[in-house]
Amino acid sequence: MGSNKSTIPPIPNAQELMQETGFSASHIQSLYERFEQLDQDGRGALRVEDFEVLSGLAVNPIKDRIIGAFFSPGKDSVDFPSFVRVMAHFQWSGSNRNKTSSQDAYNSPNSKLRFLFQLYDQDRDEKISRGEMLQVLQEMLGMEDEQLQSIVEKAIQEADLDQDGAISFDEFKKCLEKVNIDEKMKIGFLC
Repeated sequence: MGSNKSTIPPIPNAQELMQETGFSASHIQSLYERFEQLDQDGRGALRVEDFEVLSGLAVNPIKDRIIGAFFSPGKDSVDFPSFVRVMAHFQWSGSNRNKTSSQDAYNSPNSKLRFLFQLYDQDRDEKISRGEMLQVLQEMLGMEDEQLQSIVEKAIQEADLDQDGAISFDEFKKCLEKVNIDEKMKIGFLC
């Protein structure tokens, strides 16, 4: 137990972040090293351009949405604790057994679904509109056509239980209830 503290170099809020996210000392260390690599100017914060050098994101068609998820509205930089909290969404939820409220853990299935929902809900109105869904599909597939619009219409019809023309978080969650969210949202070194 005491070895956890001794294995972590002076990382800001390391113990608090471990408790909050369920990451182990070695994961916090790895994340800190990655954060420092990305922070080439040594500012202690990351900007959008720092994320753009990640080769895995360079080929991702929705990279701008993923990068944007690290930033709070109106902020143009991300500090280390915020970086860790976002990365916790990609951690296997079974590894966060010490959290008292598994529903609130950053790596809980509910939190992961909320994170994914927000990738679609760009205007933050708590609904995924036809336009927002169409925009994601266009970004992912790199095309615009009537077939995509047809797919969006069908998806909205199937998911929109209250028939308000958009998908709420609860409707989104219901659609994905059979999906193994832990398997779909993981990063290898965090398993």
